[in-house]
Amino acid sequence: MISKRISELKEQLFQKRREISLERAILYTESWKFTEGEPTVVRRAKALAHILDHVNINIERGELIVGGRTIQPRAGVISPEMSPYWILQELDTLPTRPQDQFDITGADKVLFRSELFPYWKDRSLEDRIEKKIPDHIQQTRKKKIIKLNQTDKGQGHIIPSFEKVLNDGLDCMIAEAASKNKKDPFNPFYDAVHISLLATQRHINRYAQLASSLAAVEVDLDRRDELLEIARISNKIAKEPPHSFYEALQLFWYINIILQQESNASSISPGRFDQYMYPFYQNTIDAKEDSLLVKELLQNLMIKFNTIVALRSEESAKFFAGFPIGYNIILGGVDQKGRDAVNELSYLMLETYADIKLPQPNLGVRIHEKTPREFLIKASETIRLGTGIPQVFNDEVIIPAFLNRGVALKDARDYAVVGCVELSIPGKTYGLHDIALFNLLRVMELTLQGQASQPDCFDSLLDAIKENVTLYIKDMVEGSNIIDHAHGELVPTPFLSAFIDGCMDKGLDVSQGGAIYNFSGVQGIGIANLADSLHVVKKLIFEDNGMNLSQLVELLENNYAGQETLRQRFIHRFDKYGNDIDAVDYLGSEILTHYCTEVEKYTNARGGIFQPGSYTVSAHIPLGEAVGATPDGRLAKEQLADGGLSPMVGRDRLGPTASLKSVSKLDHYLLSNGSLLNVKFSPSALEGEEGIKKMIGYLQAFMRLKLQHIQFNVISVELLKDAQKNPDKYKNLVVRVAGYSAIFIELNKAIQDDIINRREHTL
Repeated sequence: MISKRISELKEQLFQKRREISLERAILYTESWKFTEGEPTVVRRAKALAHILDHVNINIERGELIVGGRTIQPRAGVISPEMSPYWILQELDTLPTRPQDQFDITGADKVLFRSELFPYWKDRSLEDRIEKKIPDHIQQTRKKKIIKLNQTDKGQGHIIPSFEKVLNDGLDCMIAEAASKNKKDPFNPFYDAVHISLLATQRHINRYAQLASSLAAVEVDLDRRDELLEIARISNKIAKEPPHSFYEALQLFWYINIILQQESNASSISPGRFDQYMYPFYQNTIDAKEDSLLVKELLQNLMIKFNTIVALRSEESAKFFAGFPIGYNIILGGVDQKGRDAVNELSYLMLETYADIKLPQPNLGVRIHEKTPREFLIKASETIRLGTGIPQVFNDEVIIPAFLNRGVALKDARDYAVVGCVELSIPGKTYGLHDIALFNLLRVMELTLQGQASQPDCFDSLLDAIKENVTLYIKDMVEGSNIIDHAHGELVPTPFLSAFIDGCMDKGLDVSQGGAIYNFSGVQGIGIANLADSLHVVKKLIFEDNGMNLSQLVELLENNYAGQETLRQRFIHRFDKYGNDIDAVDYLGSEILTHYCTEVEKYTNARGGIFQPGSYTVSAHIPLGEAVGATPDGRLAKEQLADGGLSPMVGRDRLGPTASLKSVSKLDHYLLSNGSLLNVKFSPSALEGEEGIKKMIGYLQAFMRLKLQHIQFNVISVELLKDAQKNPDKYKNLVVRVAGYSAIFIELNKAIQDDIINRREHTL
């Protein structure tokens, strides 16, 4: 249940259409002009300070947790210092584009065209990157084999050490920065951290002053007391560490807002919230404070998570549809000693989410052999709500995967999740998790087309595909390192770096290798379609002699024109990945293993290593557009299998357990950047106690089969189709897209259709 206050705050999120805000861009540009000639890291700190000192702030009527990136909730914030070009091109189409629409005023269009764009043209991050990308990598990009990301975004996909500021307080962190700066005055990084932290204090004090001024004129005595309490808490936590749960939540949220103002990036995630917040929760419980207030505070915080959305270009929105900002919170799992870490707050977070039912935070749970059955019940009951939350991660395979990457055992046990499904070590890792996507199916297509004559055997064809994968991985790595290096040069993040272990000791920004662990994450996409296609090729051409390779390539290049019966045969008469058939599943495993072992050979620009993953977010739609017809019966430009490791839509005919067994044949110990498996259940499958028992058994099977990740849509096809036809009736309908949930009616029809068409299973 939610109170009238929380209900009203939730409704306010959707009262107006989303708008574009230029405020951060204007303030950032003002500062950047003024600081020309100074070290870049100091300029970035001063730009953040200028924003924090001058951005408009407000306190909504009734809210208990305060602070916002913009006055208008769910506003799109632009960063012309990253790239002004796509913004200029889309100024007139932002309100009407197919996905993630935003309104923008005529005055703001004029201001951007006349002032912001002319200044940032040739000065942006994208300019620096594109000038350095060599022709051979550009050609690989044009072939749609690789997609290089993070060319127009700041540092995200990271978990700051929130416990550092919660346990030590801002005064302590400021003193550390001042001391380091005094000892090493020629390192501008320490000066930049000091500037950023002092500006943080001033920003929090601005809210304290606003709350006090509002209290002075408030006629409702209860609300006046609430405003005075907000002022008291803000004044305290601007300097001292918090003690109560309320104080800790408020400081936590202020830090989140400031991190967003610095980077305007997605997926700066909270991590293991139930672990570092638990002592403050216990302090409040021990003081016998109102338990209803505790839950209302958490509900208010969850609404706050949804006030921030990601603004992306039209092209990028195809890959990350639905505004996902990636506030990923993970619950449960083991602690650093290997003991179960579930606590009261773990349960309370799931209960609170059940009350709110919004896309953010992107809640997940960690499970292992000793996870309490009661927690599995609570997680299953929450999954049954149908919003796709929580997703589930497997300690039994993820911890060893991190050990395989050289991560210390206690750190591996402390893993959490950023963004969608990306795996990270909180407070110690800069993983650059989404630096590139690698379209394995496109490599297969080009390899088939490049065979002048039929190979002697299927293994020779398989070797040719592997050779091309190896070749194009080099281009992906080289391009990724160019982007990585440009981030360190142009857009360091000294405020974020203050919350990542290693940076203050090394005197290095997180973008320059300051973190303890430095990874670059690259996703191999298309395994399901690749396995299905290779199985058809093997059986049809090399075993049954049904046609030769040249004939098949011609058939595919003609997109099965006039051969629909044959296409249906390819779909229905040949075994498919997702049905526990070794002959198919191991083909996918062989290619994915090759991809992973090639990727992990490379080092990145920060002295760390590349690590592979396999997840698509919503990129299976646009990546499919880049691939012609394939031997699995897929037509040209049709979507790929969703998720990353999921079977192709509708092809997992033997039920959800067979799908688990197919996916388990992939080597999940190698996918340390993250993987994704979507499963769709009929709501009737989880009804009653019996349904929950079956779900728990399914989760335990997932764990023991050593899969990394799984997530669920538990919603009927009929309801989704009705929502598609009558969107006004379903404004708050939340569904699972890929590694995140989104409001269904805010997705374009292609993605809606994909969710509708996923096979609906029973247990």
